[in-house]
Amino acid sequence: MAMSVGTGAGQPMCDINTTPLIDVMLVLLVTLIVSLPIMTHAVKLDMPDVSHPPPPPPTPPEVIDLEIDFDGTVVWNGSAVTGMDQLEGYFHSERDKEPQPEIHLRPDRRAKYDVVAKVLAAAQRNHMKKIGFVNVAEFSQ
Repeated sequence: MAMSVGTGAGQPMCDINTTPLIDVMLVLLVTLIVSLPIMTHAVKLDMPDVSHPPPPPPTPPEVIDLEIDFDGTVVWNGSAVTGMDQLEGYFHSERDKEPQPEIHLRPDRRAKYDVVAKVLAAAQRNHMKKIGFVNVAEFSQ
């Protein structure tokens, strides 16, 4: 935008310098061009489908506490087992449950290895898959 004041040759001419205005406009235009892709950048989220709810969480397996005393007595969930045949029957009745129960084996530190090995062998023969030793920290002495 130009402005002319005076018509004679000796009088000063008063024009607006538009160069700084164009510079500012170009800087704003470059800033807009650079920041526009950042503003339109989106993160794709896979939201759950409300028509197909997620399956219910799996039921936790039953826990069977199997204790072996120092004298070789086997205790199944608090009740003493009379012999290996009864223990085999317990294993046989529990192996087909879904989910298969977990056996938490807790031998006494003075129990004979022979009894523990027989109990583990009986569990293996009856296809019990989830067997674990519990409270073994006392054996680390």
